[in-house]
Amino acid sequence: MSGQPHRKTRRTFNIAGHAHALTFSCYHGLKLLNNNRTRQWLLEAVDLARDRYRFDVWAYVIMPEHVHLLIRPNSVYDMSAILKAIKQPVARKAMQYLREHDPALLAELAVRRPSGRTEHRFWQQGGGYDRNIHDPATARHIIDYIHHNPVRRGLAAGPIDWPWSSARWYADLGDVKLAIDQPDFC
Repeated sequence: MSGQPHRKTRRTFNIAGHAHALTFSCYHGLKLLNNNRTRQWLLEAVDLARDRYRFDVWAYVIMPEHVHLLIRPNSVYDMSAILKAIKQPVARKAMQYLREHDPALLAELAVRRPSGRTEHRFWQQGGGYDRNIHDPATARHIIDYIHHNPVRRGLAAGPIDWPWSSARWYADLGDVKLAIDQPDFC
């Protein structure tokens, strides 16, 4: 043994036609997505990644310390590249903001590499949770799960009361912060 702790590996399957239920978390479960500025950065990153990698966004919710997305790529894809395109710009903007406005929080995000170099993490290491979805009933269930996340946590009375999700689009209220692509099973 090398003395290094065992790390779980994440397997992802880039299968044409499959949607992906993605969940990724902030470093150490910190509530780094607890303000509108950072949430907006995340939505902008998803939108830019959607244009670049040609995927549909079927549902989302931004919680204080994690994110759920249901997306379906429309062409050949690499899920790790999509996740990087979403997560990296948010982390960069957040680190720059913290350098200027909250060095104490920035220090909480410091990680010392084996080389001795210090880096800062916004997101929990690894790709997060990625589940391939190919069944419409499962997709509908995941959308419901995503939208009820803030309710289960006591952050909203009902799914449409949490402004950082796609629930209002599904309720035909339309005013969502990130455009939703019509799922092909609706």
